[in-house]
Amino acid sequence: MRTARTAAVLIAAVALTVAGCSGSGGKDSEDTSGSGGGGGGKTVSTPRMKIAMVTHSGEGDTFWDIVQNGAEQAAAKDNVEFLYSANKEGKEQAQLVQAAIDQKVDGIVVTLAKPEAVKAVVAKAVRAGIPVVTINSGARFSTEVGALGHIGQDEAVAGEAVGSELNARGRKKAVCVIHEQGNVSLEERCAGVAKTFDGTVENLNVEGTNMPAATSSIEAKLQADTGIDAVVTLGAPFAAASVKAKKGSGSTAEVDTFDLNAEVVGRLKAEEVGFAVDQQPYLQGYLAVDGLWLNRTNGNVVGGGKPVLTGPAIVTAKDVPELEKFTARGTR
Repeated sequence: MRTARTAAVLIAAVALTVAGCSGSGGKDSEDTSGSGGGGGGKTVSTPRMKIAMVTHSGEGDTFWDIVQNGAEQAAAKDNVEFLYSANKEGKEQAQLVQAAIDQKVDGIVVTLAKPEAVKAVVAKAVRAGIPVVTINSGARFSTEVGALGHIGQDEAVAGEAVGSELNARGRKKAVCVIHEQGNVSLEERCAGVAKTFDGTVENLNVEGTNMPAATSSIEAKLQADTGIDAVVTLGAPFAAASVKAKKGSGSTAEVDTFDLNAEVVGRLKAEEVGFAVDQQPYLQGYLAVDGLWLNRTNGNVVGGGKPVLTGPAIVTAKDVPELEKFTARGTR
């Protein structure tokens, strides 16, 4: 089983409890996730809601596909019209939040990866009477903007867990690959690694929207510094890029990563990736939508306004048999 590396993790049972108490009445729902997983059960008989999710996702980031799967499953159960939009640039993300306000949605789910660009418009939504839940990024800004709460992992704690794992594996020199400059969550992860890692850590900024360029940058770094024995990537797609860069450079460094997808699980199985940090993105999307529905229909606040932690947990090759069936259907 996976080892949780945080003092306070709200386990997936919360989602099951939420699903159970909201499944009374209505007709049987179809599984709209295309996966057969998640909340399932019956649709509710409460009035139709409209919820917008606005994230900082860049193109091709499979992490957000999993978040959307969770959100869409909860939306199907909760009689919610679910609207998704994303832009990796803070200014454009803020405009998308404003568009959701203009549509008079009943709730907004938003990431705060670029808080200085987004905080003002999120606070504007709250003042307009639209309940907001923040997910994934910028937990420390959630209360400031007036959100009901935050759902995700503590990024500093996650980074610290990685540093400790690197120590246990006897690593001495790591490079932490930041694929989106200015993203506070990514910076917190690398800072957390440096805090607990007994060796040395150097950050490497790469162009995350240009995978060939990112791969070349990692390969060049490994060629230039043969003492690097660990590459820590901060998103699942960059694990594959680092494996390729490792082969191209002739490096023997171990590749480790934040976040899971089917490819990372396959690379864990093939021992091309040493370990991954799971923050349960499906649960983030599911709980955010379900939490807004519960707030609207029953006045509930999931977590009592405190952060609801969905990770981190360290997963390795031994966890692959448990995870493969879920990653294959896009829910982990």
